[in-house]
Amino acid sequence: MVRAVCHRIVINSADAEDATQMALISIVRALPSFDRRSKFSTWVYRIATNAALDEIRRTQRRAIPTNDDTVFDGNSRDALSAVDAQIDVSQALAQLSEEYRTAVVLRHVVDMEYEDIAIALEIPVGTVRSRIARGRAQLAEILGNSHAGGERHSDDNVRKGATND
Repeated sequence: MVRAVCHRIVINSADAEDATQMALISIVRALPSFDRRSKFSTWVYRIATNAALDEIRRTQRRAIPTNDDTVFDGNSRDALSAVDAQIDVSQALAQLSEEYRTAVVLRHVVDMEYEDIAIALEIPVGTVRSRIARGRAQLAEILGNSHAGGERHSDDNVRKGATND
């Protein structure tokens, strides 16, 4: 799940792998200082989120990365459709601001509760709710505009695409 969080927040696979590695190293190093004031999973996701955001800041000085190429052999229409949906969601997530993308990822990829997201991001629960709502609205708009004929994706489709990592 640490890897999934990093991949969804960072988007670029190579940078996400670096963020994942840094998160896991940080978790191991900080384990003796875990004070049990929050759930262990919340603490881990906070570290993963911070590592991902640090990686984004570190790489912003470089050229904007292109999306990773997806290899698919084309044997199944369902598989192709699932891959297309996954690519759509990944591209849509990449267009969200860091704060919206992070909140949406923690809610829909990690399935964290609003209160745990607030703790992980060190922001009020109301801010979490607002960021998730605005992020969902932007995702719906992006995904709705990306399909000819105006096909709209529901939150369930966004969640399915976001969790297939």
